[in-house]
Amino acid sequence: MNAHKSMPKRVRVCVATALAIGLLPVLTACGGSSDKTGASSDSTVGGANAANDSTTNADGAVQLTVPDGADAETKKTYIQQNTLAACMKKQGFTYTPHVVTASGDDSFAGLDAEDYAAAKKSREKYGFGNYAAAVYPNDPNAPFSNPGGKAGEKRADGVADDDEKGFTPAQQKAYEEALVGPQAKSKADEKVGGCELKASIAVNGHALSAAEQKKAENAKAEANRANGLELNGDAQLVQLAQGYATCLKAQGIPVSTTQPTGMSDMVRMEQNVPENHFSMSKAEALPLLTKEIDLSLKDLECGKKFRAAYFPKEKAHPYYGDNA
Repeated sequence: MNAHKSMPKRVRVCVATALAIGLLPVLTACGGSSDKTGASSDSTVGGANAANDSTTNADGAVQLTVPDGADAETKKTYIQQNTLAACMKKQGFTYTPHVVTASGDDSFAGLDAEDYAAAKKSREKYGFGNYAAAVYPNDPNAPFSNPGGKAGEKRADGVADDDEKGFTPAQQKAYEEALVGPQAKSKADEKVGGCELKASIAVNGHALSAAEQKKAENAKAEANRANGLELNGDAQLVQLAQGYATCLKAQGIPVSTTQPTGMSDMVRMEQNVPENHFSMSKAEALPLLTKEIDLSLKDLECGKKFRAAYFPKEKAHPYYGDNA
């Protein structure tokens, strides 16, 4: 299989649950645990940072503090997480809000390699992260590791909590219903509910009508198309992408595209990773990790100048898609 095709290529925040309501899906951390003390009054949503700067509202729910200088999308993530925590508290559960931001110690720093120094430090040990969990199952910094558990099953934001520790099956079911609403009778009936719906509304507003949503989706798709054209038509990026590709070919690394929107993650995303890579033994995974480390560092060096120019321009012209 290709490496983590289902994973967002640019990991900025936790990626456990995608809220599907509204035009701007918000990624949530899935925590929650039985709390015998319920909540009784509405509380104001606050914010928080990756250093766990937080307060506790009148109901006892943890509320993270939005860091100074956070961009609009990051602020929305904090609001969403705090809304989940406050809502779950009212249902008698503890939900630990958490937002992961990019840093030199980020487990996923080696993936998109926007930060060259952080990516080099990560890739020297973990490569692209495909085999790190099997080789370093007890390393909390290894992408997708799960200290004390099964590799690959850790919350994707890398944060451990005891919110669901000791749950009985009945408590687990009650928690899940509080978080996402009652289980749908069929696939067709599935929809976001519970506290996730409340959190989505807090961030995105109420769901649009079908006509409004179609119009907004079309506008978003057109803006994305325009941004892709802008990036792929940028003379500097085109030149740097060609140099990047030439360097890869000289190292014997296949190149499937030279479009700027596809180059930064091309090598990582096109690796044929075995389906059982998380469940491999250390002996099985270690030689594969060794090869991946070598490949990832070659990719990092070849793409250093390209990425330094690409990511600032991509921030000004956000682009998503198969070649993003």
